[in-house]
Amino acid sequence: MRLIVILGAIFALSQAAVAQIGVCPSIADPASRLACYDKAAAALPATARPVARAAAPATDSTKYVDPVGEDAVVNAKMKNICRGC
Repeated sequence: MRLIVILGAIFALSQAAVAQIGVCPSIADPASRLACYDKAAAALPATARPVARAAAPATDSTKYVDPVGEDAVVNAKMKNICRGC
């Protein structure tokens, strides 16, 4: 009985998500579709918009890192952390 009630609630709540898709995916012209999504995003409240992430710091890809040396450093640190594990 509980299973039927839970499934009914899931089906009832999932219909609202399907209805919110809108008409933007059905537009064939890419520029018009993008304009439709931009207009839809502008209508969202500020709390619903995704937060822009900061750019990752640039790394020096020309610098060679010896994997064997790195493993030795990590293993030495781990031996100090976990004594008698």
